[in-house]
Amino acid sequence: MRKTIKQHLEVLKENTIDFICEEEFINKLEESLKRKKPLKLKIGFDPTAKDLHLGHTVLLRKLRRLQDLGHLVYFIIGDFTAKIGDPSGKRQTRPVLTDKEIKKNASTYVNQAFKILDKKKTRIIYNSIWYKKIGLSKFLSLLSSYTVARMLERDDFSQRMRENQPITILEFIYPLIQGYDSVMMKSDIEFGGTDQKFNLIAGRHLQEIFGQKPQVIVTMPLLVGLDGKNKMSKSLGNYVGITDNSRDMFGKLMSIPDEIMWDYLRLLTDFDLEEVKRMHPKEAKLLLAESIVSFYHSLKVARKEREEFKRIFSKKEVPQDIVVFKVKNTFLNVIDILYEKGVVSSKNEARRLLKQKGITIIDLKDPKRTVVLEDSNINIPPEGIILKIGKRRFLKLILTGSVNNFSQN
Repeated sequence: MRKTIKQHLEVLKENTIDFICEEEFINKLEESLKRKKPLKLKIGFDPTAKDLHLGHTVLLRKLRRLQDLGHLVYFIIGDFTAKIGDPSGKRQTRPVLTDKEIKKNASTYVNQAFKILDKKKTRIIYNSIWYKKIGLSKFLSLLSSYTVARMLERDDFSQRMRENQPITILEFIYPLIQGYDSVMMKSDIEFGGTDQKFNLIAGRHLQEIFGQKPQVIVTMPLLVGLDGKNKMSKSLGNYVGITDNSRDMFGKLMSIPDEIMWDYLRLLTDFDLEEVKRMHPKEAKLLLAESIVSFYHSLKVARKEREEFKRIFSKKEVPQDIVVFKVKNTFLNVIDILYEKGVVSSKNEARRLLKQKGITIIDLKDPKRTVVLEDSNINIPPEGIILKIGKRRFLKLILTGSVNNFSQN
């Protein structure tokens, strides 16, 4: 048993920030082993966006290792709590999502989670199940378990108060509602990022109030996004989605600052970090990108993207498989083209790229000759042109006699 406990502690403590508390965990594990009953590992995600990103996988990877040791993951999809919006780390009130938006986002979470988690050892639960049944009397009793003073102990709340930023009552009660999930689950351990610590502790307190043994808390570091400053977030656009296509995924990972690359290697891969640090930073980053693309796509695809990346960025060449757009007119508006093709999510994004000189014209006759686009209007020569949008996206435009102005080849 001692060997098993040691093995569990090694898994739990690796890269962990908070572990509350070790003694309680050992007691829970000893009971689990004696009764041959797996521990309940709780993790929750509010479906505020349709995709999970690499930041979420830091926690999922640890949970998978504990599943391999025999325990069950209870994956809570916060379809009820998503209506409130988790205030953790937020400087402003988050917009309330509609039921339709939440349902659409939640529908994608399960399959994405199973890219890492063991499906047979995972239970998917929507927390609206019990909140649809909770009565007003019981809900008010739940609210009475915490004071305003305790809520203001949260750094993000106290900071917003100092800055005269509004805090809604819904945000105030969010930690209690998330904590009540732990009561309903009778969870043994709850996992979250460091920004979730207050919410996780609320779960411990509520379990004690309801006469349960308090859950152990494990928090993990927040993965810094592509900007090298803020935590990875879809709302900030500094993320790598686990459903990103292989080209975008590889390119995004190669764009991260060198100083945060080591955290990516430490939190997202199983490489020996000391050994990798002896490599040249560029080679280490190529190894990182290839490893992650290989996991979410395939080794064959990852190696292809690695060679393509080297060809484009090291040899200054253009991709071999550029998407071709056939256009009828020789004089076109690049903003309309990029939006119509879906290269950008909005015309405002295209305008921003243009203003930041992020759109380049590559001459098909001489690919080494490039011109930064200054104006939104472009002339298409008979042989066509290639547009480079940002650092990683390319679009080839050629003339055709097609009736439609915008028709994909």
